[in-house]
Amino acid sequence: MQLDRITLEAALPHADLRVLLMVLFHYTGDEKWLMPPYAPRRNPRLIADEDAGLSPELQDEIRNAALEILSGETAAKLPDPDVATLNRMMTHSLAEEVPPEYAPMMREQMGFKPLGSDIAEPTTKPDRPIVIIGAGVAGLALGKLLNDLELPYVILEKNQNVGGTWWENTYPGAGVDTPNHAYSFSFGKSHRWSRYFSPQNEIQDYLSDKADEFNIRPHIRFSVEVKQVDWQDDEGHWLLQIEGADGIETLAAPILVSAVGQISYAKIPPIDGLAAFQGTLFHSSKWPKDLDLKGKKVAIVGTGASSMQIAPTIADDVAELTIFQRSPQWARPIPRYHEDLSEGAQYLLEHVPFYAAWFRFTMFWRYGDGLLPFLKKDPDWPHPERAMNRINDRHREEMVAHIEAKLEGRPDLIAKSMPNYPPYGKRILLDNGWYDAIRKDNVTLHDEGVARFTENEIIGDKGHSCTPDIVVMATGFEVTKMASRLNISCPAGNLSDVWDGDDPQAYLGISVPDFPNFFMMAGPTTGLGHGGSGMFIAECHAHYIASAIVTMLNEGISQMAAKERAQSAYMEKYNAGHQDMIWMHPGMTTYYRNSKGRVYSVMPWRLVDYWNMTRTPDLADYETGT
Repeated sequence: MQLDRITLEAALPHADLRVLLMVLFHYTGDEKWLMPPYAPRRNPRLIADEDAGLSPELQDEIRNAALEILSGETAAKLPDPDVATLNRMMTHSLAEEVPPEYAPMMREQMGFKPLGSDIAEPTTKPDRPIVIIGAGVAGLALGKLLNDLELPYVILEKNQNVGGTWWENTYPGAGVDTPNHAYSFSFGKSHRWSRYFSPQNEIQDYLSDKADEFNIRPHIRFSVEVKQVDWQDDEGHWLLQIEGADGIETLAAPILVSAVGQISYAKIPPIDGLAAFQGTLFHSSKWPKDLDLKGKKVAIVGTGASSMQIAPTIADDVAELTIFQRSPQWARPIPRYHEDLSEGAQYLLEHVPFYAAWFRFTMFWRYGDGLLPFLKKDPDWPHPERAMNRINDRHREEMVAHIEAKLEGRPDLIAKSMPNYPPYGKRILLDNGWYDAIRKDNVTLHDEGVARFTENEIIGDKGHSCTPDIVVMATGFEVTKMASRLNISCPAGNLSDVWDGDDPQAYLGISVPDFPNFFMMAGPTTGLGHGGSGMFIAECHAHYIASAIVTMLNEGISQMAAKERAQSAYMEKYNAGHQDMIWMHPGMTTYYRNSKGRVYSVMPWRLVDYWNMTRTPDLADYETGT
């Protein structure tokens, strides 16, 4: 390894010194880089200062050492640290204790151990291709592993390209709320993200590139919609009715995987008069191509994540913007949210060995499990109506101060914007200009839901109204449906009926009793409410399902479904885990809970706990047939 000295020297002032210290240790093996005075200062900010709190003299020393080593012909002495060494490095770089159980997980997430490298080689292949429904993040992750294992499969995708929710949601301002260096796969070539939080088009391009890089695209049938799926007991396979350009056809699947996700089916609430509205009306996920907003009167129904991205983006283009807010949301200020990555930082990520891996780790950790302990109820906390514990209350005070500062001089907007439930009780949002937008002269925020529509008017629950040209329904998704919207049936019944409509349950969120050879990705109980990346969960599911498929093939198992006992035990543990978590707080409603008041979507445990749960299937938890 030898980097151009002049280019490297120009790039090093842009280095994150926590990361650079780890690169130096990889190359030298010198313990001094893991000891004072080369000790970063802990910084919990979501995008921490690159100087790591070190003195200017130490900063110069670290950069100069990196320049000499990386521009020479030195080979790394510790290219693949063991888990104990990796744990020491993680702890030192963050200036906080990293529990040792995270080291194996992060070894995989940082690419030192490739995803799927511990899955056994299949000794045989299925007679027909495995069928995966959905070519979004989850489907691509599983497709990559099945290619590695040289197993036949086909992905059925209703859209014209890969990407799933990132292909569909093209509304103005659409983007990720997790830094892309964490919201990305642990495998594959490095990708040049333009900034820390990338917009929709960059994420879509990334997923499209990965479909090509890993030769997944030839396995995908696009513009195909699954209409019905039935288990054929005599034949021992699933029979799918699918509709494409040539009409209805049937397809047999020895193993079926749903990768449709939780936010792929738009939700339009049944509002009186909705069908009578004569203007342009659409769900945010169905944004019309080339829609002209200039000089138009626009209304947005809802103030969730989509609305908070749309409103700041279009406020300066429209004549009037009216927002109907059923309940206010907490939004975190994110300094540097829109900041582009410098060319120097890009050079380091693309050319310096180990730099991208450690940069990914720092982002992953800050958006990972650190928040979870502060979302649990402290029974001795005297103010349970406003916070779960002392730290949660401090987070509340910080967000309150942010709202009051951004809306200074507008007590009316402060009153409308202040939630009355603990922060993080609903999906936490990012302030990317929301509070600035709602105080603009052409923007009106009504703190009420929509009561009804007329041919040209929206009327709110409190009587406020507007006459928009365009209505954006930012009203979320049918999250409870998940795989049940695929109309899957077996002798035990239709999955929608088994789930009683909105009460989805599954062992590990992956397998359902009496539904043999059927696995789910992004299923119930596997959402993230405290942090982390959907890409990470997709990799957990891909690893587990690929392991299960190989186990079936190598053990001669023809049918495999979770035991009722295993699902019951898992759901009992899951439900118990939520009893003292914030998402059960009585002072709010959230799509994380169903009509029975049970949290069904997000997990109550750490990412590392779920990673360990999904390493490999335990056949004792499955009904199997040969």
